[in-house]
Amino acid sequence: MPRYKLTIEYDGTPFCGWQRQDNGQSVQGTLEAAVLAFCGDEVTVGGAGRTDSGVHARGQVAHVDLSKDWPEDTVRDAINAHARPWPVAVLSAERVADDFDARFSATRRYYEYRLIDRRPPLTLEADRAWQVPRPLDHDAMHAAAQVLVGRHDFTTFRAAECQAKSAVKTLDRIEIEREGHAVVLRVSARSFLHHQVRSITGSLKLVGEERWMADDLKAALEARDRSRCGALAPSCGLYLMRVDYEAK
Repeated sequence: MPRYKLTIEYDGTPFCGWQRQDNGQSVQGTLEAAVLAFCGDEVTVGGAGRTDSGVHARGQVAHVDLSKDWPEDTVRDAINAHARPWPVAVLSAERVADDFDARFSATRRYYEYRLIDRRPPLTLEADRAWQVPRPLDHDAMHAAAQVLVGRHDFTTFRAAECQAKSAVKTLDRIEIEREGHAVVLRVSARSFLHHQVRSITGSLKLVGEERWMADDLKAALEARDRSRCGALAPSCGLYLMRVDYEAK
């Protein structure tokens, strides 16, 4: 069966998350229904990242096996036509080797989190960022965040329901920059724990508000204790931006 790699963009606001669930509309379920309507194939669409409810994507990657060798543009356009009106779009469809797996073949994932530190309510960016009504010191946040780079036990920044076998992960990069009223956190790693980026963001917000110092973040990491984490950042500010794979 021909295998296709799909690069996908979606607004996570109306979805219960990436993964198919009984309690709501999922991105995965929307794509599977679109494939069924397009070519009659009952498929499982496997994704690179199981984003939570409300989390967005600009570069999610998935794979799907079809019973017929369709032109790549046809696969892209037909899925998009049948996914309407849900806010999800296949940006590209690419024929790949049978052993390609969107999740397990990935070598690096890139996430972005957006905070906006202003008092007036958000209009154009409502459900697209975390609004913080007081100024954030993004330079202090960036400096403190560097303690998280490298291989660490991230138990403090791990959801209680996380199913990963180990809390030890290697964070390749974390950068925090200001773009107007937005403070943007960019982070990359081969893989992440459940809620890891949102937990880190919630803790770094405390640094930006001058409620924590860099040493407090370091102490929280070293404590390996979930209760030492800052408040979990809301899902609306998180974006899966890109997934890398080794060239073959």
